[in-house]
Amino acid sequence: MHPFTLAFLIALSCTTLAQLWLAARHLRHVAAHRDAVPPEFVGQITFAAHQKAADYTCARTRIGMLETVVGALVLLAFTLGGGLQAISSVFDRFLQTGGYAHGIALIFAVVAIGGIFDLPFGLYRTFVIESRYGFNRMTLRLYFVDLAKQALIGLLLGTPLIFCVLWLMAAMGSAWWLYAWLTWVGFNLIVVMLYPTMIAPLFNRFSPLEDESLRSRIEHLIARCGFRTRGLYVMDSSRRSSHGNAYFTGFGAAKRIVLFDTLITRLAPPEIEAVLAHELGHYSYHHVWKRMAVLFGASLGLLWLLGYLIDEGWFYHALNVQSQTNAMALVLFFLVVPTFAFLLQPIMSLYSRHHEFQADAYAARHAGASDLVRALVKLYGDNATTLTPDPLHSAVYDSHPPASLRIARLQIASG
Repeated sequence: MHPFTLAFLIALSCTTLAQLWLAARHLRHVAAHRDAVPPEFVGQITFAAHQKAADYTCARTRIGMLETVVGALVLLAFTLGGGLQAISSVFDRFLQTGGYAHGIALIFAVVAIGGIFDLPFGLYRTFVIESRYGFNRMTLRLYFVDLAKQALIGLLLGTPLIFCVLWLMAAMGSAWWLYAWLTWVGFNLIVVMLYPTMIAPLFNRFSPLEDESLRSRIEHLIARCGFRTRGLYVMDSSRRSSHGNAYFTGFGAAKRIVLFDTLITRLAPPEIEAVLAHELGHYSYHHVWKRMAVLFGASLGLLWLLGYLIDEGWFYHALNVQSQTNAMALVLFFLVVPTFAFLLQPIMSLYSRHHEFQADAYAARHAGASDLVRALVKLYGDNATTLTPDPLHSAVYDSHPPASLRIARLQIASG
């Protein structure tokens, strides 16, 4: 057995077992605390809502465990099982081996096959789990219409990007990875610019906020914080789900604020203002740009590493691939890298939670900590967010701090 084959198998086994172990811990911890509302939430979260959140969390965690196992098996089938080589061989019969059409077809075929394996899990989450707990409002027809739109957008945006990267790999010599990285950065910035006005409206309807009192309150908040925005919009999220949220999108002068219609019906105006102040905190601390910088820095390092591996025959042979093409190198690399990168997950989660604490502190200063506490408690209850996650599972995965810790900090800020 090639040393890298062994390293891959060890990494995949360790990562999969760690994910399953963490999920099992989470299940046990949530179930063990199901029969009592945490003392700090007594009187704010009902016992029924607490139990619903526990059961909802456990249901999602169990299907996630199965998805983890299937994902590992699919990865093995693609690599050591010979799946990638078999797909490439099929296209060899019809397309020029190593040509652009062959490479693009290979990449899209792998994405499509992965999507087929993901589809049952998405359907189960939406039409079994989300429906069972009263969140899903999506029809089967709408689900597949959304899926078709996503696939079409992926084709329209992905095809020129893949072609450009494959051309750079062939034409730019050993420094191709740097040009590919610059292309990737530019592509992401363009998508961020296009998303609010050209992509998001394909899935949801965005209407100007009509509530004059709420609009005035939000405009005063924006003015106090020194922000500019191109508009306040309400999104018809209730068409698909009863979960509530709000977000900012775009950048520069093109920023827009989007409120889920479900959020407006559940929160009082001061609470909505506090939630938006939290989002403004992310912009004030440049969290979006900092996260993009981390993403771009990581992608630069990964492409540099691929630039080294692309000409190493052992990289392909150790993963049971004979077709040593640029497209195959891309597919292999980005299939295998997550297996070795799992240890970075808790670091990224910690970084994200740090940003959430900063945004909460900003909201406490500019809108009111008590209003944000009330808003969060309502959202935890309405969205069936568990109040008792396993601490280790939360440390590894959660991008937001646990409810109890987050609320405690805000209560200190409110005096």
